[in-house]
Amino acid sequence: MPAIYLHQHIVRDDEIDGQGHANNVVYVKWMQDAALAHSSAQGWPPERYRDAGIGWVARSHFIEYLQPAYAGQQIVVRTWIADFERVRSTRRYEIMRPADGIVLARAETNWAFLRRSDGRPIRIPPEVAGAFEVVAVVAE
Repeated sequence: MPAIYLHQHIVRDDEIDGQGHANNVVYVKWMQDAALAHSSAQGWPPERYRDAGIGWVARSHFIEYLQPAYAGQQIVVRTWIADFERVRSTRRYEIMRPADGIVLARAETNWAFLRRSDGRPIRIPPEVAGAFEVVAVVAE
């Protein structure tokens, strides 16, 4: 599997705000959708985490909005793991419009790994970390 995952999406009418472009909140949804799809492609779908009694929880998001997206446009969310630490990981994103190659946003999420039974942070198991390639720097 590629270290950088590409998640395709067509901007829907219900994602448009009063300004006529994609609402800022939907970018977080696109990021989550891309992260889940990437994890699933690497062999860790939501059901596997659930069955193992472990999972990820978002601790923070940072998004830099650069250009708007409009209804009907295709976007691609590029996502990758930037690091793994003991109980946390940084996932980065680049949201772009392939029709013209314009980057719409750059973002990252700080994820914490936890035990589902009590919600406490735990060390990221080697079988989880080993399913992903860390990409510290991405060429523009």
